[in-house]
Amino acid sequence: MRLPRNVVPGQSLHIIQRGNNRQPIFFGRPDYRYYHEALIAAADRYDCDVHAYVFMTNHVHLLLTPATETGPSRLMQSVGRRYVRYVNDVHQRTGTLWEGRFRSALIDSEHYLLTCSRYIELNPVRAGMVSNPADYPWSSFHRNALGRRDEALVPHEIYHRLGSDKEKRMTAYAALFGESLDTVNLSRLREGTESGAVVGDKRFRERIEQMLQRRVEKGAHGGDRKSGRYRKGLDQVL
Repeated sequence: MRLPRNVVPGQSLHIIQRGNNRQPIFFGRPDYRYYHEALIAAADRYDCDVHAYVFMTNHVHLLLTPATETGPSRLMQSVGRRYVRYVNDVHQRTGTLWEGRFRSALIDSEHYLLTCSRYIELNPVRAGMVSNPADYPWSSFHRNALGRRDEALVPHEIYHRLGSDKEKRMTAYAALFGESLDTVNLSRLREGTESGAVVGDKRFRERIEQMLQRRVEKGAHGGDRKSGRYRKGLDQVL
């Protein structure tokens, strides 16, 4: 049974939306720009602060904090529908573009926000598209680490704690990319987002369950979801 999506106003959320059958969703530079503009408009309309993003060839990652429980779903619906209409018109195509429901996971901001942000912005590096995140044009790295203006982004409080002014925050953030991402935390982010769970320790999960008045994770169902085969497949997807 599919659990309700875990959304708490004021709590950061990692979102992934993929193209149908892993097919491309972006076909040229104007497409990326149009999606970016649609994201800016929807984030403003539905009160979601976007902290990090990357637009890959066949999927997108977002890290955002909503002001309302319905904000993320309304944002993704708005951007998705607007972008599909644009793509079908410009590229003379028909039919669906998206795989289906977007995936999401609540993030314990105190412990995972910067890890999640780095994970998102390093996607093009892990995919072998570039050797440095600064070389990929369609991500928030250019704002968070290099200071380029980006109207889609609102820095999180955790980001502000990195330094007393903009330059210090950028320098401290960029320095984080000199360290490898912890494999345990990466697995938690990947599996949590894939399953719609909560990424945080036991205390954080219990606090979220209290706020939502329900369980936030599925029980064990057997099978090989914990197996090496499952984990390998997840790595290829995310």
